[in-house]
Amino acid sequence: MPEEATEDDMRAAALQYVRKVSGFRAPAEHNREVFERAVDEIAEATRALLDGLEVRGAAARKPA
Repeated sequence: MPEEATEDDMRAAALQYVRKVSGFRAPAEHNREVFERAVDEIAEATRALLDGLEVRGAAARKPA
């Protein structure tokens, strides 16, 4: 079974994504609100994705 992502993991991944696609490591003051909102929304989408995934056959597998 995959290791569970923590809230910190999801937030860090969302921040990395927003930085990558925006081209800004840190936003200017006039862009801070939209930057932070994007991070929040992406972290929430990640949370929803992980909550909705179903791992099949995990109980049937035996450790090597």
